[in-house]
Amino acid sequence: MMKAQRVNAILEYVKQRESVSLDDLMEEFNVSKNTIRRDVQELADSEKLVKVYGGVSIAKPLTVPYQDRKVKKFQEKQVVARLAAQFVEDGDIIFIDSGTTTGEMLPFITDKNITIVTNNLDFTLEATGYPHLHIYSTGGMFERSTRSYVGTESANMISKYNFNKAFMASTGLSLSKGITNSSPLETQIKTKVIEKSEQVFVMVDHSKFDSYSLTTYCDFNQIDYLITDQKPDEVYMQNSAENSYKVIYPE
Repeated sequence: MMKAQRVNAILEYVKQRESVSLDDLMEEFNVSKNTIRRDVQELADSEKLVKVYGGVSIAKPLTVPYQDRKVKKFQEKQVVARLAAQFVEDGDIIFIDSGTTTGEMLPFITDKNITIVTNNLDFTLEATGYPHLHIYSTGGMFERSTRSYVGTESANMISKYNFNKAFMASTGLSLSKGITNSSPLETQIKTKVIEKSEQVFVMVDHSKFDSYSLTTYCDFNQIDYLITDQKPDEVYMQNSAENSYKVIYPE
């Protein structure tokens, strides 16, 4: 493959996945790390890609307005949220992850008497009108693009809590990479939540399958439920049997 072709192919590859590591690019394009670094630098110089720690991401990946991301695949997100909400019971202590899918759970749990810990500002504000929802925020650094609190301070706060259920978002999952996320700062929080929760529910619509982002925050054998809007490919059903988690989708 000629250099110009390879550079364009790298750009398209990263666009499809939002962010990837340099090692992934080396493997995919079968070239040395020095070659990948030069190609990535060329794309970064032209502001088509952004270099991040250990990899690259699409240019200004978080400039898409939060509200635009929220309405994308809105019906699918509501299906997933409704299914997830069926597992919430009075007296639960739950974590609701920052994400446009997890945030859609609110209308389906307003009649519950529960304690909720979240790192999402919008969920906290929208839940204020429901006195039976006892809301705790993680605090930390506010990330405007995701409307969430992130970083070490948030992760340290989470280490003090005990959850019986955690409802988690993901920007992509695959059998080879596990459950992934594009932000290393958010990954600190997600990983800590997984450690502190008795049950873990991952909520994704069908478009998130067979894709992955920069960081992996847990493996399939660490979750209890994978909730989605349609039945996944058979390889995921087989994987669920092998790793003892249950796939939930509309029947």
